[in-house]
Amino acid sequence: MTLFRATIAWQVYDITGSAFHLGLVGLVQFVPALVFSMVGGATADAYDRKRIVIGFQIVPALCSVSLAVANLGEQAGLGLLYATVVIVAIASAFENPARSAFLPQLIERERFQSAVIVHSAVQTGAFLTGPVLMGFVVAAWGLAVPYVIHGGLVVVSIVAMTAVRPRFAAKRGRAPSWAAIREGLSFVRHQPVVLGCMTLDMFAVLFGGAVALLPVYATDILGVGARGYGLLSASLETGAALMAICLIALPPIRRTGASLMWAVLAFGVATIVFGLSRSFPLSLVAYMAAGMADYVSMVMRGTAIQLSTPDELRGRVSAVNLIFIGASNQLGAAESGFVAALTSPTFSVVSGGIGALVVLAIVAATNPILRRYRATG
Repeated sequence: MTLFRATIAWQVYDITGSAFHLGLVGLVQFVPALVFSMVGGATADAYDRKRIVIGFQIVPALCSVSLAVANLGEQAGLGLLYATVVIVAIASAFENPARSAFLPQLIERERFQSAVIVHSAVQTGAFLTGPVLMGFVVAAWGLAVPYVIHGGLVVVSIVAMTAVRPRFAAKRGRAPSWAAIREGLSFVRHQPVVLGCMTLDMFAVLFGGAVALLPVYATDILGVGARGYGLLSASLETGAALMAICLIALPPIRRTGASLMWAVLAFGVATIVFGLSRSFPLSLVAYMAAGMADYVSMVMRGTAIQLSTPDELRGRVSAVNLIFIGASNQLGAAESGFVAALTSPTFSVVSGGIGALVVLAIVAATNPILRRYRATG
């Protein structure tokens, strides 16, 4: 999906020349997730998750073909692009909870953390390669071709998914309803490990994320221009990729809760260093360190949330988690920009890192169950 989203963003900016519209694309993606994710989660708990994933993957494949045809006919206007974003976001609101809840059906508990590491590593690789592939393809062949490539990749994914056989049967939850949604929300609220993981993720990224201000740092603070901006943008995912290699090679981390908290601590400190740095090499290292810490946090959260949740609730709990993640990313970008406008970019980033550390201190002090949680024990 990163190839698809990068192409959409590029084309929207190509048509409008407006950063506002780029922000609007993110908002248009988030709103359907907020509205439909809990319904998608309840659906994943009531019906066959594999079929849900396959069925809703067909939607982005068809949308990619439609946009490719529209671009070939020079009819891909802004309205069509926004409508496509909405349709794909609605489909993702059903597919993503089912996909997350399906993973524990494929592998035993003792090896689940390793599966999360590999899954997260693949996602990181996609975040790294998708925009790069889009840039080269658009430059060489135009905007229609990336959509064709994406559609083809989705078809390959669908075919591969049909061959997947779950090792463990799913426990069916109640039929999708408001009562089923309330049941999922109630579980999250009363499960300290799950709620603690989601709270740490949401507020650490909400306060500590510096992605929205990278253009400002590259241009006005570090003075490294567009190329430096590209390196800064890639350094976060590069750090995540390096940590993925380390975690794949090392034995599973047993102290899951404590490791999550140490990772959030490292993320906050790295963000503060990045915010204060006026040296481009130091900024690269600090942002790469933030990416490494964020990757550990992502793996620990994914492991703890899935293994702390009964199978019949995993779809709904995954949906809540996806809403938290979407809110932290979108609202975090807005928070960074708003605070930077009122004060300064440095104050925004540094205070955000401090805010992440304050949230960590509160969660660590009030949630001893999460501190002691061991996913494999």
